Amino acid sequence: MAETAKKDAKKDSFWKGMKTEFNKISWPDKTETIKESVAVLCVSVVLGLAITLMDTVIQFGINFLTSIGMQ
Repeated sequence: MAETAKKDAKKDSFWKGMKTEFNKISWPDKTETIKESVAVLCVSVVLGLAITLMDTVIQFGINFLTSIGMQ
């Protein structure tokens, strides 16, 4: 029985600690969340365009090199 009491005490202290730590979290407000979301969206679009451009240039180069070799 003593072992069960120790396990229950550990579980209780774990959840109390979890709740205490969860209450320490500072959640961002609505405007900060919107600003960060817009920043992520902009960076994603810019990186997508950069990858598309690099892919197009590389594909053009490969097609150019393979067309030279077939002549």
